[in-house]
Amino acid sequence: MDSTQSHPHTLRYLWLLVLAAASVLMITMGIRMSLGLFVQPMVRDTALSITGISFAMAVTQLMWGVSQPLTGALADRFGAWPVIFWGTLLLAAGCALVPWLPTTWGLTLTVGVMVAFGAGAGSFSILMSQVANKVPPQMRGTASGIVNAGGSFGQFLFAPIVQGLIFLPAAGWRGAMYALAAISLLVIPVSRWLTRGDAEVAVQTAAAASGGQTLKQALAQSFKDRSYILLHLGFFTCGFHIAFLVTHLPSEVALCGLPPAVASWSLAIIGLANVVGSLMVGWAVGRWRSKYLLFWMYASRALLIAAYLAMPRTDVTFYLFAAGLGLTWLATVPPTAAIVGKLFGVRYLATLFGLTLLSHQIGGFFGAYLGGWAITAFGDYGWMWYADMALAAAAALLNLPIRESKVQRA
Repeated sequence: MDSTQSHPHTLRYLWLLVLAAASVLMITMGIRMSLGLFVQPMVRDTALSITGISFAMAVTQLMWGVSQPLTGALADRFGAWPVIFWGTLLLAAGCALVPWLPTTWGLTLTVGVMVAFGAGAGSFSILMSQVANKVPPQMRGTASGIVNAGGSFGQFLFAPIVQGLIFLPAAGWRGAMYALAAISLLVIPVSRWLTRGDAEVAVQTAAAASGGQTLKQALAQSFKDRSYILLHLGFFTCGFHIAFLVTHLPSEVALCGLPPAVASWSLAIIGLANVVGSLMVGWAVGRWRSKYLLFWMYASRALLIAAYLAMPRTDVTFYLFAAGLGLTWLATVPPTAAIVGKLFGVRYLATLFGLTLLSHQIGGFFGAYLGGWAITAFGDYGWMWYADMALAAAAALLNLPIRESKVQRA
């Protein structure tokens, strides 16, 4: 039985489900991607060093990645609703506790663990699985692009709001954290609607699973597949790139003598451009092989970094750089999820795709932490930019040998 036949207003209902998933990701991703804006204010107002904050932010990247396969496996076993519900409460509590624990280990606990796991529960692994299991195959590419665009729009929306709250005398960075805690609770009613009917869909997908394959068997099969390993390696470098930029772009802007607003608007432009990029890539997934889409996206990043390093450091340079990066920023997610689905089906997509996101965030840990180490050791990010460019080029090449069948166009 096709899940699209289970509701009287099928098409409208399915697109509302997709928009609900996009709304959840908009909030959780908007919060997580705006954390870099707190680095400079916390260095000024607390005893924290930029290295200590960078370590906590790096742990955030890593723990968000750890949360993806764990929350995905829990959702595969118990359903998405309880996982997202308790994760949202953890996210709100983590944001609210940050002002009360302004030490390296306090920030590591609140932002590095609580916020990371809370945001991770309402993120890609569960949301992409929700959509893939509820929409027909011909809709999955476009639907995943829309969900991904929701996360990018969250970055566009949250960056200027958070920056404005931080510089508002009545709020400051502490008030901004309290505001994020309150906003995160909006995930609960939206995700409750999104997960309606999960039991029926679970029965259908379990019945459709070939040979009644268990999760353990699916994991063993996937890690014997060279294509799956190459996907992990490419996604690792993607995480390094994104975490370095989202954590240290505000500091790079400060080093260039430009006002903080340039950083917040650059992050916002990245998010807005990625709305366009995500929709375009989601559309393209249904027409071309995903590995070629990933090759061109990663290759374009290497070229953009080279162009940035050759240009004068002005506000216009940062805005153009942000717009170019934004087109591929998180647009790598739909084709990566599509390849996992093609290789292994959608029954355990939340877990298997979640594991690729773990690799992504292990790269994110090194991108965030080594950025802080580089600025402390050398006084600038020069070597990080070169490493970032080299890794982007490597990621492009790693995707070419992936085994992927040609797209069968309708």
